[in-house]
Order: sequence, then C-alpha cells, then structure tokens
Amino acid sequence: RQRQMCIRDSNDLVAKMDPSLLFGKKLKTVTYSIGKMNEIIDRGDAYKMVKIAECLQVQGINMLGKHVAEHPDLKAILIAGPSSSGKTTFSKKLQKALESNGKVAQCISLDDYYVDREKTPLDENGDYDYESLYAIDIDLFQRDLTSLLKGEEIELPRYDFTTGQSVMSGKSIHLDSNTVLIIEGIHALNPLLTDRLPSDRLFRIYISGLTVAKNDDGTYFPTTDNRLIRRMVRDAQFRNTTASSTLARWPSVRRGENKWVVPFQTNADANFCTAFQYELALLKHQAIPLLCQVEASDPNYMEAQRLKWVMEHFHDISVDMLPPDSLLREFIGGSAFEY
Repeated sequence: RQRQMCIRDSNDLVAKMDPSLLFGKKLKTVTYSIGKMNEIIDRGDAYKMVKIAECLQVQGINMLGKHVAEHPDLKAILIAGPSSSGKTTFSKKLQKALESNGKVAQCISLDDYYVDREKTPLDENGDYDYESLYAIDIDLFQRDLTSLLKGEEIELPRYDFTTGQSVMSGKSIHLDSNTVLIIEGIHALNPLLTDRLPSDRLFRIYISGLTVAKNDDGTYFPTTDNRLIRRMVRDAQFRNTTASSTLARWPSVRRGENKWVVPFQTNADANFCTAFQYELALLKHQAIPLLCQVEASDPNYMEAQRLKWVMEHFHDISVDMLPPDSLLREFIGGSAFEY
C-alpha cells in the first residue's frame, strides 16, 4: 500500500520537460533522497541546504533576465504554469533580474482580466469555471497589449474578487524602449490569447513545481503533492479556506490544468522548475495541523491521511531558515514582496 502511495504521477509533467535545462544548458542542481536530506537536517546543516537551493534558483532566474535583456526586440514575457507553481513571486523575482540587467519591468496579472462573474463559463457541475480560458476577457487583453506594444498608454483593469466585477484600477502604464512587460497567468501560453500579437516580440516561460523528492528505494512521491500542499497552506492563511475545501476542489483544478494549461507548455521558449526538494519538510509545520482538522466522516479524509503520511517522511526544517524573498513565502507568508 505504501508503495502505491509513492508511485510517480504519469499524468503530470515530469515526463514532458527537463526542469534542469535552460537554453540547452544544464543548470546546477543538488539532489538527495529523503533519507539523505534527513541526515543533513539531523546534523544541523539544513540552513546550508536551503541557502544553496535558493541561490541556484536565483541563478536560473538571472539567466532568464540576462537573455531577455540581450534581446531588445522582446517586449513582453508571458509566464504560465499550473496552480501554485509560484507564478506571482517568480514574476517579481524575474523583474528584479531584468532590472539588474539594466531594464525596466512592469508586471500585470491575467487574473485582472477576468470577465464579470455572471459572464464566467460554468463547468460540468454548474460551478463557475475560473480555469477556463473564456473566463478571461480575451478581446480586452489583446487590445491592451496591442496598444502597449505600439508605445501607447493604457489604464489597467482590476478584478474585484469580492463583487465579481471587472473595474478600472486607476493605474496607467506604457512601455518605453527600455521597458519589458511581464504577464503571468495560467493561460499565458495559450495561442488563442496572443494570436493577434507579434510573436517575435514575446518570450514565453512555463513554470511548474515539480517535486524531486524520492525514497531511498528510488520511488517518487506524486509530482503534484508539492503544489497541492502549497495551495492548501496558502488558501488557509490568505483565503480563509479549510483543508477539506482545498482537497475537494483539487480534482477540478487538475482537470482544468490538463485541459487549459499542460497542453500548451510546448509553446514555451524556456521551462523552469520552481520546486525545492526539501519544501515538504518546511511546509509540514503548517500543513499537518490543517490536515488534522479533516474529520473521519469527511469524504476527503483518506486523501488528508495520505498527505500526512507523505510529509511525515521528512524531518523538520524551521520556517525561520527561509529568506524573506523566497518563492515559498508566497504560500506561507512573511514575504518581502507585496501581493
């Protein structure tokens, strides 16, 4: 039974991309089994492991920033990836990388281009399908981006999640010759979103939190567990959502990803893995208490128990070891970035 719980998720992205490659170059990585990681933690060297992993991720993001800066015709960076890949923080870190290479960067989110709630498509259960491309006001997005690429100024929309209405934000932006636009959202690589835009002005990045955690016998934990646990911790802290609600919603999120996100990863100019091998050892501090609140009568109880079982394989890493600009801070809080 335990072996069944550790099998690789064949429907995820592991077989479809090599996250250690960027522009054909092998990125430096440090890979340990869970047993080896636990030895490092037990001898008091967890901080070094965290610091090295953070530095290697920054190095990869800086490579992307340098590449874009060296190609002045690129005016917009499109960042897509499945839920809880860390798109927002990745965008902010890429903005810093661009600025360190002499560029000015503006960030916008596709979430602000949602249509009014009553216009949102419904899924097979009659619920609002926010995973659908058609939950986005495609015409407005294309008009705005076309204007920006012409050097014109636009006022950005803002989606009010409380009222479910699209409103104008009062924030205006324009792109001068030294400015790059960063656009993040799950649909950013869908060609239907950008088919009226000049392809040679766009740079596309696909990110995902692919776990590399494995047992000493070589078996991997399902590759989506990292993202599910990230989402559960984030939603509990910032969206007042129970673990049971996140677990109940997850199958629908995965179906939406497989329909609207994963098929377009081949459109990317670069792939990037945002997972840290050790992150479940850190997230468990917040995740396990949430999972313990899922009662035995709850339909999501068995999945909650499975996730607890996964995280109990990891020895504890203190959240205090995580730097304030870490991508994981998007999910656990205490980030140096504003969201």
